[in-house]
This record gives sequence, C-alpha cells and structure tokens, in this order.
Amino acid sequence: MAPLEEYLMPQEAEIALARSAAPASIADGATVMVLGRQGYTTAVQGTNGFLCYVERSWSKATDSPEFWNPKIRSPNCFNAVAARSVAQVYLMKSRLVLEGKSKTEINQDLAAALAHGEVPALQPGGMCYMMSKQQYLDDQDKSWHPHVMFYVAGHVASSWGANLPGSPVLAFYDGDARVTVFFVVVRHWSDGAPAPR
Repeated sequence: MAPLEEYLMPQEAEIALARSAAPASIADGATVMVLGRQGYTTAVQGTNGFLCYVERSWSKATDSPEFWNPKIRSPNCFNAVAARSVAQVYLMKSRLVLEGKSKTEINQDLAAALAHGEVPALQPGGMCYMMSKQQYLDDQDKSWHPHVMFYVAGHVASSWGANLPGSPVLAFYDGDARVTVFFVVVRHWSDGAPAPR
C-alpha cells in the first residue's frame, strides 16, 4: 500500500467527483460519502435513496495487480438496493484495508460477514451508475466508457448472454461480493457530453 495520503482527496473535490458518477437529476439528491483515515463517512445526506462515493483501488479483487494503485478513482452512484448490499461490501473492504489487514484477512473477514448476514443479501434490482468523465479505473483503461452496472447474486453471466460475440452486455463475477456485475455501455457521460465510440 502507498502512503495513505496518496489515496485521500480534499472533501469538496471528492464530493464533486462522486456526484459526477450519475446525471445531476440523480446525483444531486444522493447521499455522498468521502474517504477518511478510518474509512468512508457521510458528507452529504441525500433524499432519493441513491449513494455516491469514489471507490479506490481496493474495490478490485485482492488478486488484481491494481489492488494498491493510489491513482484509481472510480466514482459510483448506487441505487437504494445496491447501496444496502453491494456497496456495503466495498465499504467494509475499505475499513479492513485501513485497519491494516492483509489480503488473506480481508477475504476471510468478508466471507464471514456475508456468511453470517452482517451484510444484507442482494435483492433484485440493484444497479449503479459509472458515467463520470473523470473516472480513472486503472492504468490501462483510465477513463474507459460511461456505463451502468446491474448486480445479480451468484455466478450468472450466461443468463444475460454476456461476453458473447456481438453481445452489448459485458460481465464479470465479483467473488468478494458474490455477485455478477453486468455492464451496459452508454453513449454519453453524466454531464451529457458524447462519449467515445
């Protein structure tokens, strides 16, 4: 892990970056969390059930070569279903990282939390906006494409025909959260600007 300061941001800049994940009609009414030395805390209390925050590198799988990359800033805006479940896995993971846990300990603690219901089970309808023009997803993709994500419990990519030739749907299985994440690329960034094709 790099020095913690490299992962932190000024609060107002982080609030703005978090809100850039979704169109203003959604993000302006969302709760916004920011990263501090002990984890994420609420900086803005929302009114519409959405939750926006900027994920850091440790939202990736623990075996990812980018797990400690301090440049990563991934603005997300979760709907209420995903905010109660999937987002809580990522928030817990951040707390464990900041407590100095090893990757093995992080995996063990997450597995135990999921097994004992300490994180609510994912209900149908969980989704997230990732439409920020300022996203830095990793050193290879940096600002990839604006997209929305849909979460389905279990390893079920084939149920949507994801990752097949000609399919517009991409997917990966997030073993930490025990969900399949489906990606649908959209044509515009959250500010309405056209995205690269």
